[in-house]
Amino acid sequence: MSYKVAVVGATGNVGRELLAILAEREFPVSEVVALASERSIGSEVSFGEDELLKVRDLDTYDFKGTDIALFSPGAKVSAAHAPRAGKAGCVVIDNTSQFRMDPDVPLIVPEVNPEALIGYKKRNIIANPNCSTIQMLLALKPLHKIARIKRVVVSTYQSVSGAGKEAMDELFTQTRAIYVNDPIKPEHFTKRIAFNVIPHIDSFMDDGATKEEWKMVVETRKILDPDIAVTATCVRVPVFIGHAEAINIEFESAISDSQAREALKRAPGISVIDHRVDEGYVTPQEVAGEDNVFVSRIRKDPTVKHGLNIWVVGDNLRKGAALNAVQIAELLIKDHLKPRQSRLTTH
Repeated sequence: MSYKVAVVGATGNVGRELLAILAEREFPVSEVVALASERSIGSEVSFGEDELLKVRDLDTYDFKGTDIALFSPGAKVSAAHAPRAGKAGCVVIDNTSQFRMDPDVPLIVPEVNPEALIGYKKRNIIANPNCSTIQMLLALKPLHKIARIKRVVVSTYQSVSGAGKEAMDELFTQTRAIYVNDPIKPEHFTKRIAFNVIPHIDSFMDDGATKEEWKMVVETRKILDPDIAVTATCVRVPVFIGHAEAINIEFESAISDSQAREALKRAPGISVIDHRVDEGYVTPQEVAGEDNVFVSRIRKDPTVKHGLNIWVVGDNLRKGAALNAVQIAELLIKDHLKPRQSRLTTH
């Protein structure tokens, strides 16, 4: 069986990664359609090593006959076009924040809550979580099964690629400007990002948190457990690709660092590199292009009765976005969805 797949936002960072991962994982496609805004019509994007796709206009595309659409165009565009695709019988897997907290839309990390996928038929839309939430929950799920988690305190160190290609260009331009003593004017970021860190991702809310921090709180509760208390501080750092997180976890019952280490080693999608020596941990620079999320610095927190600290690093464009979306699609066709043509023939 093969499926007609559309990639929406195909010219962006995540869109290009989606196309690459579909090809790498040999997703069973009968056709792949690259869609973007009017200004990108006619440009070409790569699908695999040998195939180039001409970008088509999202505004005029008819989703009838398309089985799956992988969306990564920005929340406003998803709000306009994902329901249109869903009503046409196409299943949307949306990378934006638009539908994540919709009670009729499942929010999925395949290794964490695959059972929730069954609810996708209500709107034909499945939401991909925030990049920082995905990698955190991959690490939390196996620990939550051993000793239920009460509270999480997380500080993130998020690369500029999470803000798009323009943000990556700004880091490059500002870094070069510092070396040649050119003036620097922040455009995408609120302050200079080169050789700096900015404790501000997304817009501020009334309580002083940013939306990025709020996403980690509410998405964790929707995906893993509504009773987990989460507090987050999200920081943009001058790294091109790869998010890192320092996570402090308080549990309801006892769990040792060795128990945690063994559970994480057995968990799908996780690699543990945790040696208490120089270089015995993983950094963002080392995970670019990797599918797994890496866990290091596993140790007891002696300030609470049952506590651990861990360091979690992942490629935010792959597992934090595109790979997770493709894995959702793989789960969808494995357990739920037949190709549109065979569905039409059956009826």
